[in-house]
Amino acid sequence: MCYEDGSRMVEAMSTATTAATSGPAPAAGPSRPRLGWRLRFGALSLIWGFSFLFIKVGTEGYAPFQVTLGRLVFGTAVLAAALAVKRQRLPRGARTWGHLAVAAFLLNALPFSLFAYAELTIPSTLAGICNATSPLWGMALSLVALSEDRPTRVRFAGLGLGFIGVLTVLGAWQGFHGLDVTGTAMALLASLSYPIGWIHVRRTLAGTGDSHLAMTGAQLLLATAQLAVVTPLFTSFPTHFALVPLLAVAALGTLGTGLAVLIQYGLVAEVGPTTAQMVTYFIPVIAAAAGVAVLGESLRWSTPVGAVIILAGASLTQVRPRSAAPRRGAGNCATSHDGAADGRRQTADPASRRFQRSA
Repeated sequence: MCYEDGSRMVEAMSTATTAATSGPAPAAGPSRPRLGWRLRFGALSLIWGFSFLFIKVGTEGYAPFQVTLGRLVFGTAVLAAALAVKRQRLPRGARTWGHLAVAAFLLNALPFSLFAYAELTIPSTLAGICNATSPLWGMALSLVALSEDRPTRVRFAGLGLGFIGVLTVLGAWQGFHGLDVTGTAMALLASLSYPIGWIHVRRTLAGTGDSHLAMTGAQLLLATAQLAVVTPLFTSFPTHFALVPLLAVAALGTLGTGLAVLIQYGLVAEVGPTTAQMVTYFIPVIAAAAGVAVLGESLRWSTPVGAVIILAGASLTQVRPRSAAPRRGAGNCATSHDGAADGRRQTADPASRRFQRSA
């Protein structure tokens, strides 16, 4: 969930972390304990993995648009505080803000709302696994929209394997029996929205010169404004405020949409995008475990098997020829999140990159 993208767009789409800054990414200090980044890696995986549980609990007390608006308000507040502490300003220029508005819709407002509506009828475990398909959509789209993204046999194999995994999760051989088609379609559309957003970011917002934090803060602010307009049109003001769902929305926004972005950016700066993006593969596992252990959701055998196949395919889609050197000067990107990724789903140039998933 940040201003993410560079020469390796598919890599950016499969992680939810971005780091384009006006200068080179800071190197890890020699005195920093190596355990530190591992703890933050684990925290980020847990935050984004639990995001789907928070969405599910939030929708038990509030309408989906209200859940999305709440998470954006809390997430924006966290980044606003970070901007104030660092004394950074929001980006300037009508063109930049116009493209940011599109990015906010594709990377935040739309997918966050779709996941919230999807979880009215599908379990959080399935939503978390659907979120893991973003790298597959990203690779397929990049082959069409990004001329410099060359297809390879391995990546095509990963794409095919990933969609076999999707069909396995959905139980295609049983005619999708017992599956809520509408809810599942919404979750998959949410996952598709992230790579579309990143392609837009790559084409329009690379090299603005603004910091990762400023671009992400502006994007979340615009997404909040979009939901503030839409929510009253489709929902009524709550007559009472259910405490547990409200706490879930607060955790979803503060942790999954706000704090996670800051953790993610630090990880990319310290250990690089390749290691940081590995958090992608833990999100569906944690989402499934949380749904089963906390919410008592059931799992068919095909769900974890399909999830493993999806993750294997997603990893293959990011294999690059050794001779393919990343392009420099990729510029800034903005976050998507939830892991994707509050994350979820960044730039992938040598200096800075991203992960936004996404939920």
